[in-house]
Amino acid sequence: MYKLIAIDIDDTLLDDSLTVTEGTKQAMEEAIRQGVTVTLATGRMFASAQKIARQIELNVPIITYQGALVKTLLDGKALYERFVPADAARELFAFTEERGLHLQLYADDILYTKEDNDKIRKYSKLTNIPYVVEPDYEKLVEQPTPKMLIIDDPDYLDRLIPELKALIGDRTHITKSKPHYLEIMHKEGTKGHALRFLASHIGCTMEQTIAIGDAWNDHEMIESAGLGVAMGNAIPALKEIADYVTRTNNEEGVRHVIEKFILQRA
Repeated sequence: MYKLIAIDIDDTLLDDSLTVTEGTKQAMEEAIRQGVTVTLATGRMFASAQKIARQIELNVPIITYQGALVKTLLDGKALYERFVPADAARELFAFTEERGLHLQLYADDILYTKEDNDKIRKYSKLTNIPYVVEPDYEKLVEQPTPKMLIIDDPDYLDRLIPELKALIGDRTHITKSKPHYLEIMHKEGTKGHALRFLASHIGCTMEQTIAIGDAWNDHEMIESAGLGVAMGNAIPALKEIADYVTRTNNEEGVRHVIEKFILQRA
């Protein structure tokens, strides 16, 4: 019945040691042999997601930057691309400057930061991607960017969200991938939009799709998919809207979903 499965990376496909278990890899390989398209749907930049995809030998378009970019792995062709509107990017930059916030952005799949600090170093280590320090953000915000990201205390970010929605919410999609990551994309830069595009691209209906995630940035694809799955370690709000709650990322929750719903194992 299912022809497409989209899997979030962090805290979903990866366990807490940032690896994909052999059992999960085998389940994904079996699903692919049965003709199912298995892809990734992540907030990570393409270069970072590409490294994970190669580890599990995927050869399909993958959803990156929260859905702002769908790109093929083999030839790097962009199939779906949405950039933060230029005026919104400038307004967000001014907003972060006024408040002294850490803002990082992406251009041509390069991670940029205005200054070298603990926030960017920890992010770089997590995503296994180098970064470039560029003090002149004035010129950077004029370049097309699929995502801009603020890193700060979770409670403080929650207080900023209403302000940002009032400022640029009419033109952007604002979400959290982790409690301390606030991410800003184009209005159509969501995993839900990207999943619908990819389903159409491969020729299946939304009822034939499965989406698996753990955080609120996954809710659009989980609500859009034929079977929306929340991880056992997912936030409570995501579990409430999911069709099914699987095991945690440390208990091979992704493997369980594939074996139950695709491989038809008890």
